[in-house]
Amino acid sequence: MQSERMIARHERPIHTPWGVADHARDYAEGITFYRTPSHGGFKLSPERLKQMPPALRGKSSWFEEDCEWAKVAFAFPETFPEKHRESAIRTLKEWYPDEYEAVTGETLVAGQSHIKDERLFHERHVNDWIVISAISSDQHPCMVECIATIGGTRGEWSKPEPEQRRYLVPDSEYAQRSKFGFVIDPACHARYDGPSSFVTWRAK
Repeated sequence: MQSERMIARHERPIHTPWGVADHARDYAEGITFYRTPSHGGFKLSPERLKQMPPALRGKSSWFEEDCEWAKVAFAFPETFPEKHRESAIRTLKEWYPDEYEAVTGETLVAGQSHIKDERLFHERHVNDWIVISAISSDQHPCMVECIATIGGTRGEWSKPEPEQRRYLVPDSEYAQRSKFGFVIDPACHARYDGPSSFVTWRAK
């Protein structure tokens, strides 16, 4: 049972986490997708929420359309086309590996989950200098000026600013960086204290 309708102005407005809905699509009893001008997601009834595996439940009955929809599709596969069920599995593995492993009992290996791979990357390099910002050097052709912090930590308003160091890295080498960041090798990458191409550093 799938039916889509535009919510008329005279109807009681449906307030979603992303604004007032203008479209609704019923996938099954208690499973409705609402769309707003900016975003959308699924709304589950209390009964449907109870039917979900505990690991897939959130703090609310709303599941946004970018990634969380996969939790709904995985929990109620009979209400979705096969291609959507396959996409839901891939999405859970990539972005919700802990929840996926808890529900299936499967252990994801390297390369199967973006979140798990990123977590492992930072665990391995927690004490290394990781680049948090980079720019082509105006002073040194074919080099990239990098700002790095220990573990790739970025400043937070509630915490002291982490120590930052600048390094020069060949642009050909920097282009081969991991999707999770570039790790400075102090034995190969020269620490740099000269004129900066970063606007925020020029005044220092």
